[in-house]
Amino acid sequence: METPGSQTSLHRANLERVVRAVRLAGSLTQAEIARSTGLSAATVSNIVRELKEGGTVEVTPTSAGGRRARSVSLSGDAGIVVGVDFGHTHLRVAIGNLAHQVLAEESEPLDVDASSAQGFDRAELLVKRLIEATGIGPDKIVGVGLGVPGPIDVESGTLGSTAILPGWSGINPSQELSGRLGVPVYVDNDANLGALGELVWGSGRGVKDLAYIKVASGVGAGLVIEGQIYRGPGGTAGEIGHITLDESGPVCRCGNRGCLETFAAARYVLPLLQSSHGPDLTMEKVVQLAREGDPGCRRVVADVGRHVGSGVANLCNLLNPSRVVLGGSLAEAGELVLAPIRESVSRYAIPSAARRLSVLPGALGARAEVLGALALVLGEMGDSTLLDSSVPAGTPAFT
Repeated sequence: METPGSQTSLHRANLERVVRAVRLAGSLTQAEIARSTGLSAATVSNIVRELKEGGTVEVTPTSAGGRRARSVSLSGDAGIVVGVDFGHTHLRVAIGNLAHQVLAEESEPLDVDASSAQGFDRAELLVKRLIEATGIGPDKIVGVGLGVPGPIDVESGTLGSTAILPGWSGINPSQELSGRLGVPVYVDNDANLGALGELVWGSGRGVKDLAYIKVASGVGAGLVIEGQIYRGPGGTAGEIGHITLDESGPVCRCGNRGCLETFAAARYVLPLLQSSHGPDLTMEKVVQLAREGDPGCRRVVADVGRHVGSGVANLCNLLNPSRVVLGGSLAEAGELVLAPIRESVSRYAIPSAARRLSVLPGALGARAEVLGALALVLGEMGDSTLLDSSVPAGTPAFT
């Protein structure tokens, strides 16, 4: 029996510290584990040996600073995580293991706004198909990360704005998908998951404070403070699209006038070009034409960049992040949009905050949110369950 302060409880705590460090990083050398956990090199070596014998971690030769080292990662057999990303026009699902390796991934078009039931039906089928394709049993699923294009109410777990997804009114996405798949489901909005994806795998690696700006059918931001997603007490932190730029501007879907979204989101921007470029124009096409030199598209992309930069400047003045990562299809415009963003930041942000800020395009493109959904599960899952599941040989990792 473990008692607080006993050698057994201390050993257990050290096991969990090592597993947590490896789980969040994907892989670490033993020296990096020691620095991350504060444990001695000898203690880490003994714990890694024990975890390897129990099948919890895998150890492979590597090099660090020109010296031979051993890289530690969670075992590929320890379990799998699932990421599900609902966009307004697509569904994307990814399967990954606990070593941060993506095993399978697929995307398909879907009108998410129309019906939540249809969306969850399609998600359930796609998840089960991809798991079957990996050849890994469903009993190995640790959990599912779910992204939706709208704010989640922290208390109720439902979407906080029916104006964003009217067909999802009163739906609890976590409960709905968990009931279908029989595993824990962790839910967050798409901008937060985009921030997590870029933080773990993309342009946010190596920083602790960043803002991920997603410009698509709406405009949102995922905020990372001290390495953690900041959601606010009501779950609506990061709704940068509803910063007021012009009190006499267009009426926004939120009911206010002149929100950033009304100057930058696709639903407001595309009509500016459809009379000259046709009714089937998409934001992806606008970006492509802008890169090819189309003057109208280049002007619109630059204008959107300047407006987004005004919102970013407000973020700089309030939170002083060290990095801003631009996601969504707009990021593919590169310097055509990034330069105007930096110009507005330089003009409107406090100089000391602007000097310390780097503005970069996302490295993951359309995959940022689904990879962030995987990262969400990896961050929320419990280490004790993982350790307990590895002790008896042949015992299923998760049930």
